[in-house]
Amino acid sequence: MTELEYDVADHVATIRLNRPHKRNAFTFEMVNDWADRLVDAQTDPEVRVIVVTGEGSGFCSGIDLSWVEDHEQAPLEFKQALTDHIHRVPLALEGIDKPVIAAVNGDAMGAGLDMALMCDLRLVSTTARMAMSYVKVGLVPGDGGCWLLPRLIGMPRALELLWTGDMIGAERAAELGMVNSVHEPDQLMDATYALAARLASAPPVAVRMIKRTAYQSQRLDFRTSLDLISSHMGVVRSTEDSVEAYRAFTEKRPGKYVGR
Repeated sequence: MTELEYDVADHVATIRLNRPHKRNAFTFEMVNDWADRLVDAQTDPEVRVIVVTGEGSGFCSGIDLSWVEDHEQAPLEFKQALTDHIHRVPLALEGIDKPVIAAVNGDAMGAGLDMALMCDLRLVSTTARMAMSYVKVGLVPGDGGCWLLPRLIGMPRALELLWTGDMIGAERAAELGMVNSVHEPDQLMDATYALAARLASAPPVAVRMIKRTAYQSQRLDFRTSLDLISSHMGVVRSTEDSVEAYRAFTEKRPGKYVGR
């Protein structure tokens, strides 16, 4: 049994964290595999959407603290270890222009919540609980939480969660704007794959350009963003899929897209 499972079906790649006995807490080896699979999904032309979920009752409880205790390192060595291993996942995600959906099937704690927040969309189970729990063990968010959370829910609410480490449920997370939708446990994966199928059925070049533009525009002034999108529009409009999408729309039929 591998600690991380990966498969592709119907243009959707699934990354499943598979350490249920540890609530899918990760080791450096596991996140290295995770980052590698993200790169595989990005470079595979058959993959149009990526789903990340956990096996068992937890999504991800962060780094395996017992594993960390067995691998004590000096401060500089630990910083380098974060850069060389755990940070490979957020950096890989930053380079992915395909939709990434987190199906949060259970608890997402500390770095596990960071990993969910890195995804583009989050569908969660009613039983899921979330916490920026670093402060509870005397640590700072090590995997992007201080960057990601304020951008999702605003600085005051983000700081409250970061400073207190309070655990919140799925409905509260939805109220705060941390998640897209909440589902009963037995319906979560069906809802996730239904959404993934919708995104995979859209023109893939246009979908990827939309993601690029949305994220890039967060760092640009409005005029520069308009200049960027005019270039993207020219490229997308020249593709076979753009021609097919227009024909399918006017003929009131589903489009058949090839990714070029």
